[in-house]
Amino acid sequence: MQASHAIGVDLGGTKILAGVIDRDGSIVRRHERATPQDSQEHVLAELEAAVAELTDDSVGAVGFGVPSPIDQANGVVVRCVNVPLEDAPLRDRMHERFGVPVGLDNDANAAAHGEWRAGAGRGADDIVMLTLGTGVGGGVISGGTPFRGRNGAGAELGHVVIVHEGRPCQGACTGRGHLETYASGSAATAAAREAFGPSADAHRLVRLANEGDVQAKELLEDVARHLGSGLGSFVNIFGPQLVILGGGFGVAAYDYLCGPAEEVMRREALEPMRSAVRLAKAELGTAAGLIGAGFVGFEALDAAGS
Repeated sequence: MQASHAIGVDLGGTKILAGVIDRDGSIVRRHERATPQDSQEHVLAELEAAVAELTDDSVGAVGFGVPSPIDQANGVVVRCVNVPLEDAPLRDRMHERFGVPVGLDNDANAAAHGEWRAGAGRGADDIVMLTLGTGVGGGVISGGTPFRGRNGAGAELGHVVIVHEGRPCQGACTGRGHLETYASGSAATAAAREAFGPSADAHRLVRLANEGDVQAKELLEDVARHLGSGLGSFVNIFGPQLVILGGGFGVAAYDYLCGPAEEVMRREALEPMRSAVRLAKAELGTAAGLIGAGFVGFEALDAAGS
């Protein structure tokens, strides 16, 4: 079975991005709405509404990228850290509502899938991608295949420990010292508010750095060096050709993050991984998760037709 389009839905901590995607990764049209924070049912209703806004006869599947481990066997969102979704049977609900094959993946896995098929990772078989936004998501392409782990939940790279007994993680996570706590947009916002007042955020920090503010540049360098600590470990574990930085904060701050992060990454990585890897900015920008979710939809469609 072939269909010309799939709908990709990227669920974020602040907004839901949905789009109609071609098989080459082109976005035909798109839609955006706010992510509710009050209840699971409200989130599910808004996801349905985002798909309904875009669906037509050319759409053969829907794919979702969700900031949570995914129980692939049962099509269930296990637990989101920054969105009120837990044990949510998203695949069955959306299939019943729209009558087409539905695919689910972790949001950063979806973003990595998008960059691999249509962005900075084209032609590479081994990729690690981090999405720096409200949190830090991780996605891995290993040997030309999306890495999902035995139960479909991998890879939660934002929740590796880089500082023993470090800062408490955010949202529903009970851990401490995780990469997300030091290298996310939320971490940059916390640093900006401490330095520049309660109205500051990560994007103002980048703007100040662009204007030459020395303190802003130093704060971004601190974020970058913590990021590099995590990247060095990922290079040692996965041996990728390419590490891609994406997400809203990752793309906006890339020019300030890449140098210090790469320096620490190469210091921590072993040969031959150290020399083989390169660092790149996501080419699809903040649309990587949306496009990748569309490819997750096509994956479900092709599996249903095989």
